[in-house]
Amino acid sequence: MGEVAGSKKFSLGRIAIYVFMSLASLLSLFPFYWMFVMATSPSSAYNSIPPTITPGKLLVENFQKVLGSIDFFQAMWNTIILCTSVTIVVLIISSLAGFAFAKFKFPGKNALFIGILLTMVIPPQLGLIPQFYLISKAGLLDTLQGVALLFFLNPLGIFLMRQYVTGSVPDELIEAAKLDGCSNFRIYRSIVLPIILPAFATLGIIVFTAVWGEFLWQFTILRDPEMYTIQVALANLSNTFNIDFGMILSGVFWATVPLIIIFLLFNRLFISSITDGAVK
Repeated sequence: MGEVAGSKKFSLGRIAIYVFMSLASLLSLFPFYWMFVMATSPSSAYNSIPPTITPGKLLVENFQKVLGSIDFFQAMWNTIILCTSVTIVVLIISSLAGFAFAKFKFPGKNALFIGILLTMVIPPQLGLIPQFYLISKAGLLDTLQGVALLFFLNPLGIFLMRQYVTGSVPDELIEAAKLDGCSNFRIYRSIVLPIILPAFATLGIIVFTAVWGEFLWQFTILRDPEMYTIQVALANLSNTFNIDFGMILSGVFWATVPLIIIFLLFNRLFISSITDGAVK
């Protein structure tokens, strides 16, 4: 039995899967490695033939150029505040809406839910002008609040939470809580919320990274350098007459580091949330 188990453990199919996954991981990591190489090299290395694949010695020098061109740390702080606040609000709104769509019955529920989903197929560029007009009339230009408002309603988050609540929260448990005199909000807080916490990890990472990487809306709203997010600040590193690729990629590299740290800290929770949802 031990030999049979050992032969299955090291079967050709399993080895092929491991080799494929290892190659796929290397291919996924290569762009980040190349970005690091360019961040440590002079600008001329960007177009060198053959391509530069080994790190240089200009990591500190290139980053000093970034600090001399933009307020990097202020932009990072603004981005962290924006992403954190948007993530918290989206988690609250999406979980409440998902709970309502999954467990409540009210007129027009299906039509409203379909309408929310249809907004996912509308290109965000189409609403840029009216959204800018509304934000300007509200006096929220050049503010993080004006940027954040656009992200608070997340159709994908509502859909994910509705599906998770439908599959994970039994109707019998909610009915029992109602018989005990619990209000709807008490049911959400005491019963639904602890059950759907694994889904919070998945949605939270998705929202945080999406807001961190968004550029168009932030670039449209923010004009004051003190309010720049990291994406808008990095866009100001290049100009028409002189493009220092080493400096630009150094800024991009250090702006990516927080996302990598977040992934390393929460990747187990992210994976477990997906498997929990699959099992439930």
